Amino acid sequence: MDIRKLVKPNIRSLRAYHAKEIPCMVKLDANESPYGFRALKSVETNRYPDPQSKSLRELIAKDSKVKPENILCGNGSDELIYYLVTTFGGPVLYPVPTFSMYGIISQALNQKKIEIPLDGNFDLDIEKMLQSINRYRPKLIFLSSPNNPTGNRFSTDRILEVIRSSSSPVTSHPSLVVVDEAYQPFSGKNEFLPLLGKFKNLVIMRTLSKIGLAALRLGYLTANNEIIGHVNRVRLPFNVNSLSQAVAIDALKNKKQLRSNIASVISERKRLFNAMKKIGAVTPYPSDANFILFKVMQADSIYSSLLKKGILVRNLSEVIDGCLRVTVGTPGENNLFLKTLKQVL
Repeated sequence: MDIRKLVKPNIRSLRAYHAKEIPCMVKLDANESPYGFRALKSVETNRYPDPQSKSLRELIAKDSKVKPENILCGNGSDELIYYLVTTFGGPVLYPVPTFSMYGIISQALNQKKIEIPLDGNFDLDIEKMLQSINRYRPKLIFLSSPNNPTGNRFSTDRILEVIRSSSSPVTSHPSLVVVDEAYQPFSGKNEFLPLLGKFKNLVIMRTLSKIGLAALRLGYLTANNEIIGHVNRVRLPFNVNSLSQAVAIDALKNKKQLRSNIASVISERKRLFNAMKKIGAVTPYPSDANFILFKVMQADSIYSSLLKKGILVRNLSEVIDGCLRVTVGTPGENNLFLKTLKQVL
């Protein structure tokens, strides 16, 4: 029996996202925080979790200065992207290169995906974006800012132009614009959350994964009540488990440690960037995230050589020619990476 014949065509041609566990001494490939929180927490294992994540949403809402009903929690950003595409459908438009799950989930749900290359500065090619919006009339537009894997924030005026063009009264086919701010804590900017009341088609997506809580798989959407209400129709019941809710609440209340951890990553990012600039044959790109994209000659060879010495980074040479990406680690991990990079070069 040929099982492949039973699989939908859009799934047969789908290239899956592989999260590989590669043995290494220093892990700097997945944009995780080098600092975490103790996750020892007592929960009632015989009871289902709070289906609404009420206490967690109230805490996030207070910090974000919005109402709890404007928040929807999910198992990381991946589940929330899945819900958005399930709820609103496609076409789905996004710039490339960017977070791969926008395209993977769109294809898995058999929705048309429209990929618009970034310009030479890794910014939005606003002319092509607007032309494609007018031509394809996408239901959803995903903008990761700061962007993964390039690390930069897109120009504020260009994002605003996309939002406005997708919500104009003369637009017969409006689009939802999802600004994915997974790396916002490291950028120091909070530009779009205050605009939720002004633009009905704006959705902000954030995650706790990058600030030391990746193990919890916890992300959240912020949007107007109507959008949240529609997405809630497809949200699975009890989607966020009790342990994740409890640990997240404790961590978010520990604002002093959170700020300290984020400040350390930002400080180390600056030091790492400046040190990489001084190494011959290395071109690091400015970053507003917790990682640095850098270009080298023979990227595949450099990646393999680093791994042989125990340093795992992300090889992005198939996406951006000659580029690797390193996550900002602890001072000790960053020193070891720099030392080893010089050796293999």
